[in-house]
Amino acid sequence: MKDILKTGLILLVICVIAALGLGLTNEVTKGPIAEQRFLANEQAKKEVLPDAASYADITGEDLESIVSQFNPVTEAYMGLDASGNTIGYVFKSTPTGFGGNVEVVTGISNDGTVTGLRVGSHNETPGLGAKAKDADFYEQYAGKSALDQIGVSKTSSDGNDIQAITGATISSAAITNGANASIDAFNWIIENGGLEN
Repeated sequence: MKDILKTGLILLVICVIAALGLGLTNEVTKGPIAEQRFLANEQAKKEVLPDAASYADITGEDLESIVSQFNPVTEAYMGLDASGNTIGYVFKSTPTGFGGNVEVVTGISNDGTVTGLRVGSHNETPGLGAKAKDADFYEQYAGKSALDQIGVSKTSSDGNDIQAITGATISSAAITNGANASIDAFNWIIENGGLEN
């Protein structure tokens, strides 16, 4: 009986020390991880809407309307020129791909042109769906019209279609769904006369 209590006490002490160690590690790394996510988000905005001098968060009822109507869009920003005029919009969406949610950042200028798309964090298959982060894939979206939905073709990127990644049609379609939700949100904003910053 004493041996069982002794073993249990030793295990309890080990568990408490391990839990404290994990908690301390979490506290120490929480700030740097949040900072890295913020910097990656800022970089993605600059890459998809490069003509903007700054970006303003869309918040409050406007964001609630966008998120509720245009799933999987989760965040939205106005791209501003040096004078503070809105020149376009950036949307972050999280469509479901083959391996789970895929973070997609899409930029659209006021003239209705997709200015860029980037893929952030994802769990897509290495060597297949993970190729969505390659410039050969995501650069297909730049220049597409936001007046119509973007399609996915297995053979070529004609008109408003992009060519799917070979062997990763589900990932390609998911990313395109994120871009199309962003296009729908953009068109809703434009139809409602834009947003004030």
